[in-house]
Amino acid sequence: MDRISELEKLILEKRRCHLIGIGGVSMSPLAKVLFDRGVPVTGSDINESETVRQLREQGITVFIGHRSENVTGAAFVIRTAAAHDDNPEIEYARDNGIPVFERAEAWGCLMRHYKNALCISGTHGKTTTTSMCTHILMAARMDPTVMIGGTLALLHSGYRVGKGDTIVLESCEYYDSFLSFFPTLAVILDIEADHLDYFKDLEDVKKSFRQFAQLVPSGSGAVIANIDDKNTMDAIDGIRRRVVTFGFSPLADIRAKNLRWENGVSHFDVVYKMKTYCHIDLAIPGVHNVKNALAAAAAAIELGIPGEAVSRGLAAFRGAARRFEFKGTVNGARLYDDYAHHPGELHALLDAVHAITDGRVILAFQPHTYSRTKALFDDFAAELSRADKVYLAEIFAAREKNTIGISSADLAAAIPGAVFCPTFDELTDCLRREAHPGDVVLTVGAGNIYTVCDKLIDK
Repeated sequence: MDRISELEKLILEKRRCHLIGIGGVSMSPLAKVLFDRGVPVTGSDINESETVRQLREQGITVFIGHRSENVTGAAFVIRTAAAHDDNPEIEYARDNGIPVFERAEAWGCLMRHYKNALCISGTHGKTTTTSMCTHILMAARMDPTVMIGGTLALLHSGYRVGKGDTIVLESCEYYDSFLSFFPTLAVILDIEADHLDYFKDLEDVKKSFRQFAQLVPSGSGAVIANIDDKNTMDAIDGIRRRVVTFGFSPLADIRAKNLRWENGVSHFDVVYKMKTYCHIDLAIPGVHNVKNALAAAAAAIELGIPGEAVSRGLAAFRGAARRFEFKGTVNGARLYDDYAHHPGELHALLDAVHAITDGRVILAFQPHTYSRTKALFDDFAAELSRADKVYLAEIFAAREKNTIGISSADLAAAIPGAVFCPTFDELTDCLRREAHPGDVVLTVGAGNIYTVCDKLIDK
């Protein structure tokens, strides 16, 4: 029996499951989906969090800290990509013959029973585009099952279990996770060098995306690709799959026409096969979000969704949580929170901010992982320097230990006028002193810097 079939049998038999890293952005919805299907679920995580609290409210037992006794009684284990083989719970499971599955294998097992499996991949934009697709599918009344790496106001969560024949998932390349999926539609938004603690280099990243694209059945489905991104087009060059392109290029199958901006908000027509498919009024700024909307529209076309459902769905979209999310004000300055943790994402974020303000941009950034900070150090310094004032929190370790000996203080030294704040209390005080009416204040990073944003909001 192959691994996916073994996992499927365990789920169907409703055997008890233990999730390592249950508080993660894709592990917590997986826990809820399994629990809703009648599977007894327990889990563990390193820290208490709002997500952990919500899981407990639903009836799921969550342990804080990883210990072997947490796994006692489980029939199988699902682990997050950040849980390595030396994790005591994984060691216990393997010593006791308890099968250990990857998170992506679990999502792959669940998705292959859907007629339409829409998988959104790319170095940047996955959460936003998956959220856009969810809005469209809901407007089209397709009753989808959804997994997003962030909270969507429409769902009041990051997941949804529907009764329709369509599932849409944010699909991450880290550890080749998305290679366990079974997409009928594979969207590739863009490709850059990232996760270099796993991938050797950009070519290695592109190889992974090519394998992902080739998971689409050759006789049906499609690869939906950003024609404006050279790395994406290189990755899929010559593949024996049907390719549908989107972008600004006149060669794109789906492109934007009559694009205009009002206060940073975009209005445009979506053109497909020389005809207007729909009109989009997109209430979130940034050229990158126009492209995300084109990708979502391309997926809708492939799913046979009428253009008017795309128009209605995207008109109601106000962004996903922590994606240029307006949080309130501090001293009269507008305060936004964003998940950006790669130089390319910082570039798109600052482009969007500069499109909506002539005031100062004050940016507080928490780098994510030591390996990424070192590998992309010069690019981070260049992008952060585009803000008027930069404050740096210490690097968020996530899954790593600081064997490199790098600190955000090193990054601050490379950015003119930047200030390193060793603690969040110091960072909060600095931002509150710095902010004035007319400024835009950004708290940015994939770690826990959002807690600083929450403390700053004027009550």
